[in-house]
Amino acid sequence: MKRRHLSADEKLKALLEAEKEGVTATIRKHGIYTNTFYQWKEKYDTGGKDALASKHYKLDPQVKRLQKENQQLKQLLAEKELALRIKEELLKKSTVRRQIGL
Repeated sequence: MKRRHLSADEKLKALLEAEKEGVTATIRKHGIYTNTFYQWKEKYDTGGKDALASKHYKLDPQVKRLQKENQQLKQLLAEKELALRIKEELLKKSTVRRQIGL
């Protein structure tokens, strides 16, 4: 089952509906867990409607794109560094062989 995030208004609507129609009927209707419902109720009772707001924020698509580009650049740099180190090691080995006369 896909996880869904309800807005503060939708949560409040479910809480008010539960007062009228009953908790069990409301939970079944909206397909939420009992524990989740009571967590919402506690948040609403202590902090009001603002406490019901989701703390999950979506990243801006441009930020996601920049993060992906940054990761690709880091990977490219790491590959270049590795290639450079391998070349340096081969160069050291070849100069040692020339000095020995092999």
